[in-house]
This record gives sequence, C-alpha cells and structure tokens, in this order.
Amino acid sequence: MLVRHSLAKCNLLFSPGKSPIFSSLSSLKFCKTSVSAARAEDDTVNSYHPSNLEDTVSQILAYLKRVHPKTIVESCYSRDLFSSLSISQVDQIIEKLGVEKSELVVVFFNLLRNDYGFCHSRPSVFVVSHVLAERKRMKELRTVLMQMVEQEGSGSAQSLCELLWNCFRGCESTNLVWDMLAFTYSRSEMVHDALYVIAKMKDFDMLPTIPTYNSLLYNMRHTDQVWSIYYEIKSIGSSQSDYTNSILVDGLCRQSRLEDALSVFQENERGYMEEALGFTNDMERDGVGPDVVTYNIIAKGYHLLGLMSGAWETIRKMLSKGINPDSITYTMLVCGYCQTGNIKEAFKLQEEMLSKGFQLNTVSYGVLISSLCKIGQVSEALRLLYEMESIGLKPDIVTYSILIHGFCRTGEVQRAIQLYKEMSLKKIIPNSYAQSAILLGLCNKGMISEARTYFDSLTEREFPVDIILFNIMINKYAKLGCIGEAIQLYTRIFEKGISPSIVTFNSLIYGFCRIRKLEEAKRWLYHIEAHGMLPSVVTYTTLMNAYSVEENIDSMIELLLEMKIKGVEPSHITYTVLIKGLSKRLRLQECIQLLDHMYVSGISPDQITYNTLIQCFCKAQNLSKAFQLHDEMSLHNLQPTPVTYNVLINGLCVYGDLKDADRLLNILQERKVILRKVAYTTLIKAHCVKGSTDKAKSLFCQMRETGFEISVRDYSAVINRLCKRGLIIEAKEFFRMMIFDGISPDKEICAVMVEASNQGGDITFLCLMLCLMIKLGLLPDQSYC
Repeated sequence: MLVRHSLAKCNLLFSPGKSPIFSSLSSLKFCKTSVSAARAEDDTVNSYHPSNLEDTVSQILAYLKRVHPKTIVESCYSRDLFSSLSISQVDQIIEKLGVEKSELVVVFFNLLRNDYGFCHSRPSVFVVSHVLAERKRMKELRTVLMQMVEQEGSGSAQSLCELLWNCFRGCESTNLVWDMLAFTYSRSEMVHDALYVIAKMKDFDMLPTIPTYNSLLYNMRHTDQVWSIYYEIKSIGSSQSDYTNSILVDGLCRQSRLEDALSVFQENERGYMEEALGFTNDMERDGVGPDVVTYNIIAKGYHLLGLMSGAWETIRKMLSKGINPDSITYTMLVCGYCQTGNIKEAFKLQEEMLSKGFQLNTVSYGVLISSLCKIGQVSEALRLLYEMESIGLKPDIVTYSILIHGFCRTGEVQRAIQLYKEMSLKKIIPNSYAQSAILLGLCNKGMISEARTYFDSLTEREFPVDIILFNIMINKYAKLGCIGEAIQLYTRIFEKGISPSIVTFNSLIYGFCRIRKLEEAKRWLYHIEAHGMLPSVVTYTTLMNAYSVEENIDSMIELLLEMKIKGVEPSHITYTVLIKGLSKRLRLQECIQLLDHMYVSGISPDQITYNTLIQCFCKAQNLSKAFQLHDEMSLHNLQPTPVTYNVLINGLCVYGDLKDADRLLNILQERKVILRKVAYTTLIKAHCVKGSTDKAKSLFCQMRETGFEISVRDYSAVINRLCKRGLIIEAKEFFRMMIFDGISPDKEICAVMVEASNQGGDITFLCLMLCLMIKLGLLPDQSYC
C-alpha cells in the first residue's frame, strides 16, 4: 500500500500528546465561521452524528467511509461535524485515510484547507503529498508543497528533510515528493533550501529530475554557480533538455561570458549536426537521394557553427550529384562569408547569383550592409540600401539601425541623423538601438549640448525608454566631471519607472572618482546592494584605480579583499591597477609577486600589465629587470607593443646610456618593428640635451622620412632645448628646416628665437625674426622694438 509502512514508523507523530511535533499545538482555529446544520441528512447519515467528542475521530472516519465524496463536500452536516476538530484529530484522520481510504484523504484535506482555511501540519501535508505522487497528480502535488514551503519560509529545508526521511522513506513515491519539494523551493526562489534538499537526495541515492535542475539553473543563471549546476546535471548522466542549454547560454550571456556561451551553443549544435549527417548517409544507403533542401539544411548547420569549410564541402557534394544550388543556398553562403569576415568572397557570390538570375533577398542585403559597416565602409553600405529599394525590397528597422550605428562609429553623426529622419518619414519607427547610436555618436563627438537636447526629446515623450539612453548620458557627464548633471539624470530614472543597471552605478562611481571624491564614490557600493545587485569587477577596479592615483595602497588592498569575500573575481585589469599603485611606492617585489599570482590563478596578464611593470623598473633604474620582463613577454606569447619600446627607450635615455638607446632603435628598425613617433622624439630630445645636434638632426630626418606628421610642437621641443644649451646656430638650423617644411612658427617659438638672437647679439637674425612675426600677425613684445 501507499503509505502504510512509512506511517507505521511515524506513530508517535500521529499520536496526540506523545509527539514533540504536536506538543506545542493547541486546538484548531478556523479562518471561517463554523456552520450549523441547516437541514437534516437522511437517516443513514444522521446515524453517524457523534454524541461524544472522545469518539469523534473514529465516528468521522466511519462517516467519511460511508458517504459519497460529493456529499462530504456539499453537506452542511459535514461542516458542523468538522468544526470541532483539533490539529491532532485531523492528523489521526489523515493518517488512517492515507492507509485505508487514500482516495478520500485528498478530499478531506482540501475541504479543511479550502473551505475552512485550516493550516495542516507538516506530517499531514506529506501524507497527502505521497498520495498525490502515487497517483501522478503532479499539479496538485506541486500546489500542496508550494503552499507549505511558502508558509514555512526560507531555512526550513533541514527540518522538512528530516521529517521526510525519518517517517516516509519506505513509500514507493517518496522520490517524487523529494524532487517536487526541491522544485518548489527553487520556484519560490529559496535557492539555498533547494540546494539542501538536492544534497540530501544525493546522500540517499535519489536523483532530482531535469525540470528541478532547470528551475535551479534558472535561478542561479546570473551567478558563477550556474556552471557547477550544469556540470552536476552532466555528471549524473541525466539527459539535459534544450531548455537546460538555453538557460545556461542565457546565464553566460547575462554575465558577459560570451565565449563560454558560444562554446556551449556550438557543443550542442555539433551533436545535432552529427545526427543530421548520419541521417543523410542512411538516406543514401537506402537509395533515397538527398535533394537541394536536405543539402541546404546541412550547409546551414555548418554555417551556424561558423564552419564555412564544412558548408562548402556540402555544396561541392551537392554539385557532384548534379544538384544545382538555389537562392537559399547562395543566401546562406553569402551570410556565412560575411560572418567570417570574408567580404570579398561574399560579393563574388553576389555577382554569381545575379549572373544566374537569382536575386538577393532582404536577409542577404542586411548581412552585406552589416559587414560593410563593421569594416568602416558605411558609404558603400548606404549604396546597397538604395540598391535594395530600387529593386522593390523594403529595408526594415534593423537595416536602418545598422547603418545609423555605422555612421556614428565613423564620426559621421550628421549623416546618421539624416538617415534617421529619412527612416521616420517612411513610417519606420526607430528603435532604441538607432536612438542610442545617435546619442552615443553625439557624445563621442563632444557635442554634449546637442546630445542632451536629443536625449530630452526622446525621454520627454510618452514612448517607453530603456536604461541604455540614460546610461549613455550619465556616463558622458561622469567622464566630463559634471557629476551634478549625472546625479540629476539618475533621479529621473526612477521618475520614469526604470530600474538602474550596474553600468549606471559604475558610471556614477567613475564620475566621483574623477573629481577626487573617493569616499562618496565608495558609498555608492551600498546603493548597488540596496537595488539587489552585486558590484562588478569594473566597479571595484574603477575605485581601486582612483585609490592608485592617490597612492592609497591600503584602500586598494581592502577593496581586493572585499571582492574575494563577495565572490567577485579580479580581472587582469584589476591586477594591473594594483601593480600600478604598488609601483608608485616602488614596492617592486610585491609587483612581481602579483604577476606570479596572476599566472597561478589562471589570469593572463596583457601587454599593459607588462608595460606598467617595465616602466616601474625603469624608474627604479633597474633596466636589466625591465629588459628581462620584455623577454618574458615573448615567452608567454605576448607581442611587445610600440608603448613597450617607448618605455624602454625612454628608460635608457633618462636612466641609462644614450648609446644603448640608439642601438635599441637600430635593432628595432632592422627587425621592421613598428614604432610610434614618440620613440623618435624621445631620442631627439635626449641628444639635444646632450648637445649631439648632428645625431638629433639625423633622427629628425628619419622621423620625417618614416612618414610621421611633423608639427610645430616637434620643432619647438628641439629648438627650446638647443637654445637652453646656448646652441643658437643649431637652433637656427632647425628653425630654417621648419620654415622649409612649410610649418608656420607660433608666437612661443618665435619668442624663444628672438630672445636667443638678442642674447647672442645677432641683430640681423633678430630683425628677420621681428619682420616674420609682423608678417604672421604675431605682434612682438614692445621690449624687442
């Protein structure tokens, strides 16, 4: 029988006065008024009216077993009869019915709960739960347990599990009850209780079902624990559903772990591809030749996985069978090439399609336009838009939005606005993607007034507005140090009924850090938690960077420890900021220890990390260690950047031997290493200071020949240093070079040359300089006249 054996072990629970579970419970209190009998029942029913309360339980049991369930529910006599029951009496009745008359126990349980508002005890709930589980009435089982879980609240899992195990482990359906209990805890967002139940189930060799795991996975999808739940599903051999994989991918995307999300997606899709390929092989073996539709499906699968070689192999196989590709085949290949960045091949296919009489569809044009925008060829993308319209295709909001975003990325905001207006005239309602692109474009161009006007025009309408628009404006104000305006917009977010995101808070924290109000910035950590969010690694790194500027190492370490406690993993940028802060205090050994700790923790430093360390050791005049770190970069497959060499050259110029700096430049030139202009200007200035004017002039000429744009500032830096060393003739030579290059001198450089000529007594050159200044509109100081 259903619960007979398990209830036999639970007699104490169901015997009034003996069980500690019931010892604190008083008589039943109904939430509804009891009802007197309005009319007499038939003789059979009346004969069971209890005349003595001591016999209530046995007489009610006899009554329940004798009459029809419908009579029990509808009878006013039943209401009068049940109103005298206590909790212990109800438990005894449910125990007996669960063993002898299980079909009645649910009727009796629901009648007391629904009609009288009776709060059943835990044992009674579990008796009824096992009855429902035995009969596979899963929806009712879930309702019963959900009500109990919500009534018991968070932290109740331990005591409920003890009761279930001690008294019901002999029931055949107990696995279902355990599983549903874990499920209801998860659905009620009592995640820790759900995890506790699942842990106990595994201890007792019971396996949760996939729906229970899916529910838990959904609630944990924004945390790192989503992986452990997923791996647990795989480890127990359960066959996860498509929903399982979708939850995991969604969770990883929400955590900005896009590579992990793509990996999961591709892993599952490959499995489906193998099945599909196996099916086509079976078709051919059975004499059923795949047609163009079949091959298109297989090719699309490869395309979705980014495996264009597989897609091409499928197409070649199709062609070898004498099957010609259709427009769907071509469209898929065009999309595939675009998505892998091979735009040239995509346009070749477009020409081939047109030559064979096929016409591109909206999807093909959209993908081509998107690909052109990604590589900055937005004008060519716009040409394709007009080509679409000329052949009768109507671009949609997505196509327009991609183009608008493309123009904004290339700084052509006015063309983006023009296209936005054109779209609106065609009754295509702009989406937030297009609106945010224009707003961001205006902000990036420094047109803050125009950006605010546009922002106000969007947010003052009755249309719904998302947080992205607010984040763009708040971020711009924060970067400008206009924290008052940023806070004002933050207040408006709530007036609009929008919830702030972690990006909102990160921007505000950055704004306060920028104006050096670090304590105020740190207080925003509490605002984040008050809105039910956790500070992100960006939040902490932003604060730590501000403390690094202030050389407040203690506060940086304190934030790092807080990150660890709250489970926020530091990134390589976090460690780089820490290294930068420590290097300012010349705590070099700790910097190296942090670098080693990064590798041990599985965090890969980048070039900026090494450049920071190299600069640190250069300033400490430990150039050998600086070059050792440079060599270490190559060992870790990190290509030194132009900044790396700028730092090393500057270190040699300032703290080492200038000849070594020249040798390093020569080696880099021989190896065709790309350098920035600052590498040359650093050496030129150093040779000027030393008085090596010939070498300075040679390097200056090299810099010009390399193709760097030479400005008046470059000449000014050299001439200033030569004049300070009294090398007036050499300074005049550089001045003549500047005039010959067609670069007009500014007032500052003219003043330096006038002062040098005056002090050197060169009246002729002084007069020439004064005439030049008058010609250029740079009126000389009265003292020279």
